[in-house]
Amino acid sequence: MRTTSKIIIILCLSVCLTGCMKWDYSDNPEDFDASGAGLFILNEGNFQYGNATLSYYDPETEKVENEVFIRANGMKLGDVAQSMTVHDDKGWVVVNNSHVVFAIDLDTFKEVGRIENLTSPRYIHFVSDDKAYVSQLWDNRIFIVNPRKYEVTGYIEVPDMAMGNGSTEQMVQIGKYVYCNCWSYQNRIVKIDTDNDQIVGSLTVGVQPTSLAVDRNSRLWTITDGGYEGSPYGYEAPSLFRIDPEDFVVEKEFKFRLGNSPCELQVNGDGSLLYWVDDDIWCMDVDAVRLPVRPFLERRDTKYYGLTVSPSTGDVYVADAIDYQQQGIIYRYTPDGELVDEFYVGINPGAFCWK
Repeated sequence: MRTTSKIIIILCLSVCLTGCMKWDYSDNPEDFDASGAGLFILNEGNFQYGNATLSYYDPETEKVENEVFIRANGMKLGDVAQSMTVHDDKGWVVVNNSHVVFAIDLDTFKEVGRIENLTSPRYIHFVSDDKAYVSQLWDNRIFIVNPRKYEVTGYIEVPDMAMGNGSTEQMVQIGKYVYCNCWSYQNRIVKIDTDNDQIVGSLTVGVQPTSLAVDRNSRLWTITDGGYEGSPYGYEAPSLFRIDPEDFVVEKEFKFRLGNSPCELQVNGDGSLLYWVDDDIWCMDVDAVRLPVRPFLERRDTKYYGLTVSPSTGDVYVADAIDYQQQGIIYRYTPDGELVDEFYVGINPGAFCWK
């Protein structure tokens, strides 16, 4: 499982060892035709090794193809694959320490464009076909980009945040407003008016909100990791927060125990269930009044590192990083917790994207 201290150490190193990734091309790319529904798995690789990879899984045939980016394009993906979003029939792959977002064809996996010269990109959110936001680490700005031209067009500066401790992370949209959690050494969520690209609200939650989700009631949820012992920013018991996005206030706080490390908050397809990783895999109804006492899946002799829920079937996919050095494993479970499939992917599988 991702621990705050591990990620903070790695990302602090990136300030001193900024990745200047060179994409090495080969003359023998492969042809793919992955039409239909599927699941992309982003394998982070190891920091500064440039060994991030992209895998593709077909739930219908239970077939996995690994390293599809390098096989389709004849070049490496880069250093630390962070996240991926589908928009305009393209897959937008954010490669954090290579400072780039690749756009790829969803069926052939071939590159069709890229956005470069980013600080330390984390996530991309599309406001329209002509405008997207890219969150950053170690930067107090959210970048505004034109995805048609693959270029940066402006910035949204987050108030009361310096370049050295800047952190914007996941983004979700409700109506015309985009909500973004500020994670590393931060404790708030900001609200952006997409009409004028201005921050119109800031809500303080707990120490280091790691992720965001929107439920069937159009309520916003975030989960905090509480920092880590010895952190200069603070260390506290983590919490799960339910937020009224219109009034931008906390409606309910569910407290964990000090030392817990909840992360990877996800919601199922109809927005009725929340899932997260905290050693075990946990599941909770969005209308629940207290945290669950028993996990959805008990911890195995493993390191749960990533999580997603199929929007169509409700199947739960769990990424196992094993030892952070070898190929990871993906476990696929039914909504009832029955193991359906398991397969190897790349090193440190940390994020998913549904096609």
